[in-house]
Amino acid sequence: MDIIDILKNKTIKVRELPKWGAYLRKEWETNFADHLSDEEKRAIYLFDHGGYCGYLWHLFSFKKKDCLEGEEAEEAFNNEPKNQCYIFYQNSDYALHLENAATLSTSDFFDETDIDIYIVDKQFRWTFVITHETGWCGPYFSKR
Repeated sequence: MDIIDILKNKTIKVRELPKWGAYLRKEWETNFADHLSDEEKRAIYLFDHGGYCGYLWHLFSFKKKDCLEGEEAEEAFNNEPKNQCYIFYQNSDYALHLENAATLSTSDFFDETDIDIYIVDKQFRWTFVITHETGWCGPYFSKR
């Protein structure tokens, strides 16, 4: 079952946003990594650079922003009140907008383990990130 079916079965309203990925990644950077200079962002490979694939979640793995990690991150995400959220991906312009997302939980993403997923509330006050390296890096939960 794909993520859209999982969410709809939980009565979460899902709207596909096929071209919003770049916009949401930039908003994420603005809201969570704005305290870093461009040089600091390059140093942690926040972006693709010189043959290295950049990841926004390097903000957490390089300890440049406070966050919870692993089971603590999952618990914080599960306990965070959710109404409207965005789900977007590191390497795709595809995104989702969710409404009535109170029942959204980490278990909904059980099959989404080989990609980087970013979940934020509509105002970018908090983020939950599942990395393709979960077990070594992440998941992460942080507040703005």
